[in-house]
Amino acid sequence: MSFASLGLSEPILRALADRGYTEPTPIQQQAIPAVLGGGDLLGGAQTGTGKTAGFTLPLLQRLSTTQSARRGGGHAPVRALILTPTRELAAQVEESVREYGKYLDLKSMVMFGGVGFQPQVDRLRQRVDILVATPGRLLDHASQKTVDLSAVEILVLDEADRMLDMGFIRDIRRVLALLPPKRQNLLFSATFSDDIRALADGLLDHPATVEVARRNTPTELVDQRAIAAEKGVKRALLSHLVNSRQWQQVLVFTRTKHGANRLAEQLTRDGISAMAIHGNKSQGARTRALSQFKDGSLRVLVATDIAARGLDIVELPVVVNYELPNVPEDYVHRIGRTGRAGCTGLAYSLVASDEQGFLSDIEKLIRRQVVREALADFDMAAAIAAARSSGAGEEDRPPRQPQGRGRQGAGAQRGATQAPAGARVGAPAGRRAASGEPRRQDARQPEGQPAAGGQRRAADGRRTADAPRQGQGRPTARGPGGVARGRSADGNRSAAPQRGEVDGNRGFPSQRPEVDGNRAPAHHRAEPDGNRAPEPRREVNGNRAPTPRRSEVDGNRAGAGGDRRATADQAGTGRSGRIKGALSQALGVLRRLG
Repeated sequence: MSFASLGLSEPILRALADRGYTEPTPIQQQAIPAVLGGGDLLGGAQTGTGKTAGFTLPLLQRLSTTQSARRGGGHAPVRALILTPTRELAAQVEESVREYGKYLDLKSMVMFGGVGFQPQVDRLRQRVDILVATPGRLLDHASQKTVDLSAVEILVLDEADRMLDMGFIRDIRRVLALLPPKRQNLLFSATFSDDIRALADGLLDHPATVEVARRNTPTELVDQRAIAAEKGVKRALLSHLVNSRQWQQVLVFTRTKHGANRLAEQLTRDGISAMAIHGNKSQGARTRALSQFKDGSLRVLVATDIAARGLDIVELPVVVNYELPNVPEDYVHRIGRTGRAGCTGLAYSLVASDEQGFLSDIEKLIRRQVVREALADFDMAAAIAAARSSGAGEEDRPPRQPQGRGRQGAGAQRGATQAPAGARVGAPAGRRAASGEPRRQDARQPEGQPAAGGQRRAADGRRTADAPRQGQGRPTARGPGGVARGRSADGNRSAAPQRGEVDGNRGFPSQRPEVDGNRAPAHHRAEPDGNRAPEPRREVNGNRAPTPRRSEVDGNRAGAGGDRRATADQAGTGRSGRIKGALSQALGVLRRLG
């Protein structure tokens, strides 16, 4: 059977001939006539069998034979909407639309996140007949009213099972609410799960069902093999396989994004050009890596399961499962990147001991045993010994927290060499160790002298003078007697900078005098007989004189400064003044009598 026998137009047949396609695949033979008939379709086949062309070719045929309606401003509305789960698949499908429809008067556009929003808005202002989009970015445009889906004639859900796995069911329902009720619906999936069946029942109207192969079955054109290899030797083994077998284009799958980055870096150090592609990469980096891999300038592309669907690399020879997937169905999609369009392919899986369970689940799913292969040209025992000696495999563990970051961080490290047993290592300077043992000594300081920034204790456990920390530029504080700040032999603390010390007592600021070991008052106060001298106020009859700017009559304190009261008391006249004066004199006598 040829494509011409399926009823496709001459421009489409010419585009197929340019790509070298002459005979349709089984899924295309059944899907193309059903879509051209105008009814809904539920199509399923294993990956790599041509599902994209199965809905793209008849979609182009239908749109090219009918005229589109005009909307406000003279622009043609979006006539066909194709939803895909990933950016890579969206770009791949839109590329197929352009290639198959290059001789038709139809315009297409791809829309996904991770790139600028405004360029997409500008493109939507022009004519767009076929829109290929991911659900999230499409809903962003719908909320901004930059896209009009009210005239969509054909809706395609590609890789519907993957969209459900990624949690897009609510987004899909929101998109369906924006579409006209009368339209043609096409649902394509690599697998038919119960959820897919439920989605099809609510979306499709009496659909035709096309399923050309048993569900979750890889193509027979892929040679599947497994090699037992522990994690520590997988990188060396992969480099050996690529170099010894002269693989020029290899797609390698890892389970994590971190693992993809590390593997790409290791292969690059081994002299093998490699790049990683995963969800954390910018869209520009992902597009660039995929483009270089397709044109052959990049030898190895390391990917997570983001690339397990929709990547159509012409005649990709080898796929390597560096780590087996947790979900057995993902294995089918991974190895489906090779053995496409009638070409043969090779799929290797590097299986560690803790991945044997994953391999058993995969074999149950595909209902066949993966061939185990032993490598005669690779010394596995020597590689394992080298990996253990070099610590290979540690890179997959979370990085350890750096030491010296906690409460006993740098101080604990500095004091680790000479801190005595029981001492509080790394405690802040100026605090006593719990055991009373002397502090460690700096290696550059002579024995018995305090280290810079440290303190030491005398034999009796008392703290001696401490020098300033290095680099702080604080001079040693010495009082008038030349005694450095610290503790004297009798345990009393010496004076602060510029404070004297007499008889072991701490001096006072501003060079205050001290009499008989007692602290003198501020402002050069005199101190008789060990008692603190009063402020420079006069005293009358044993009573303390008032503060400056206050007058006192007969031993009574006058009001505060500025108070104009008690003028009669100040003059010594008035009844109240005489009574207060007498009381004051009586109190003075009582004080003198004891």
